[in-house]
Amino acid sequence: MAAATTTALSFFTTPTTSRRTNFKHLPYFSSKTNPTFCNPITSISSNTLTFSSSPKSTFSSIPKFSESEPAVIDVEPTSELTQIAETTEEETPKPEQIFAVVMIGSRQYIIFPGRFLTTQRLKGANVGDKIVLNKVLLVGTKTTTYIGQPIVTNAAVHAVVEDVGLNPKVVVYKYKKRKNYRRNIGHRQPNTRIRITGITGYQDFPAVTLDSLKQSV
Repeated sequence: MAAATTTALSFFTTPTTSRRTNFKHLPYFSSKTNPTFCNPITSISSNTLTFSSSPKSTFSSIPKFSESEPAVIDVEPTSELTQIAETTEEETPKPEQIFAVVMIGSRQYIIFPGRFLTTQRLKGANVGDKIVLNKVLLVGTKTTTYIGQPIVTNAAVHAVVEDVGLNPKVVVYKYKKRKNYRRNIGHRQPNTRIRITGITGYQDFPAVTLDSLKQSV
């Protein structure tokens, strides 16, 4: 036990003899793998570790910035300048907002120019034909209203026939108990699909305004 204590390295006891430790067999301290690191420990004496002199570290070339002065990086501005071309578009006048109430057959419809309307079958109207509806009961714009008595004189609604077809089938079923009476009948009403193109001829008719209504009341 005494011999083991004399050979062990300790920083608290003074060994009688010093020995040299060879670290060259380790890859971390090899000069071929990493020549910039310091050489290993050369000797151990009593309470003292001796190191050999080392070459200058490669980290000395890195510039050091003080904590008070932050690093400033200069960025060259790009030479290309973007130019925004402002194009003035001519504002196209919006069509006048107008609607009308027209009677077709025994039904009344509210129509708008440019929209489609599906009505009952118009006799003698084929696809592509231009038609004129004269029974105009009311015409309204954004500012004025023309109320017919009962129709607006000289007012006309122009339209184009787009399609001629049939409505969905309606099933009519008849039944009588204890009489062996059964009847199943289907019916499809023919219709005409038109596109409204314009409303004209209402300007000469006297218009109704808010002031005129107040005076009449």
